[in-house]
Amino acid sequence: QVHLEESGGGTVQDGGSLRLSCAASGFTLGMSWFRYSPGKQREFVAFSWRSGNSVYYGFFVKGRFNIFRDNDKNTVFLQMNNLKTDDTSVYYCAAEVYNNGAQYYNAMRYEYWGRGTQVTVSS
Repeated sequence: QVHLEESGGGTVQDGGSLRLSCAASGFTLGMSWFRYSPGKQREFVAFSWRSGNSVYYGFFVKGRFNIFRDNDKNTVFLQMNNLKTDDTSVYYCAAEVYNNGAQYYNAMRYEYWGRGTQVTVSS
């Protein structure tokens, strides 16, 4: 069992920045960020393979976010810049420790999920 702990959420003004962190209790392969808020579909945000040689972003990111990992700490980060009000959501970290064949943007790929961290962007 791998436990995930997100941190770094908060409230920022339109155009501001936040850095989210997700610390895993053990080894992981791929790690991703998703976001969800009531009334909306769950959205894929970003993915990084363990080596960092495969990274992907949701279409809405448009160059504003960067995902990177510190594997010595079993931690993945999401640097978010130029945040907009539409980015307001709860952001969830997800991790895979086994390969079940699902694509990186598919939530079913991941065995473990954090509890989420709130990001609020005000105008």
